[in-house]
Amino acid sequence: MVKLSVVVITRNEALNIDAALKSVSWADEIVVVDCGSTDDTTKLARRHTKRVSHRKWRGYGSQKDYATQIASNNWVLSLDADEQISTELANEIQTLLSDTPPYDGYRIPRTTRYLDRWIRTTDWYPDYQLRLYDRRVASWNRKAVHESVCVTGLVGQLRHAIRHYPYPDLSSHLSTIDRYTTLAATEWFEQGRRVGVLDLVLHPLVAFLRNYLLRLGCAQGIPGLIVSLMNAYYVFLKHAKLWEQRKQRKT
Repeated sequence: MVKLSVVVITRNEALNIDAALKSVSWADEIVVVDCGSTDDTTKLARRHTKRVSHRKWRGYGSQKDYATQIASNNWVLSLDADEQISTELANEIQTLLSDTPPYDGYRIPRTTRYLDRWIRTTDWYPDYQLRLYDRRVASWNRKAVHESVCVTGLVGQLRHAIRHYPYPDLSSHLSTIDRYTTLAATEWFEQGRRVGVLDLVLHPLVAFLRNYLLRLGCAQGIPGLIVSLMNAYYVFLKHAKLWEQRKQRKT
């Protein structure tokens, strides 16, 4: 049996952390790295594990690499605080680790709960995430947002999905979009990217059509429409903020 460490990074996740850690209680070890929560996140986390530590925020990839490095086991499952592992996925992972895994890492589909619906259309599904990996051949990149782990070796795919609970309401979704697009636009600016009128018009339009028609957001009623519009708005705001940053640097 290959031993598994689950790693989670947190900051003010009291609403989510209990359910997230409960869903991985079967793992050999749970490691939580917090970056300064002012709510009950760490208190709740200690109900599930003694491995709760603090580290100053250095970016998503850096935090996740650190959590991976201080784990006791080479095989790691990286879980976000607003995610849960279903019984079916837990069984699939445990079966896989009952012997030496044939791959060095595994992509896992993710399904999101939003507006009281499981979203299984748009860009949000299947939304494969490489989360199960052998840390000896893996490291997280340093992207400002939407960070990912890079595995030097063969990568397989699991069947059952991570359950994602990112937004309790539309206001929290808009707040996250505002924060993430600022980070993304800043990263683009540092890379020297430029933006024009066509970018502001066409990229959001293409994003909406892809989400709503090509990826069948239209099949999920109003929630599918809202997700498609929100994804298009994300694309628009990212480009608009890049334009704003370039304009401000010129003045």
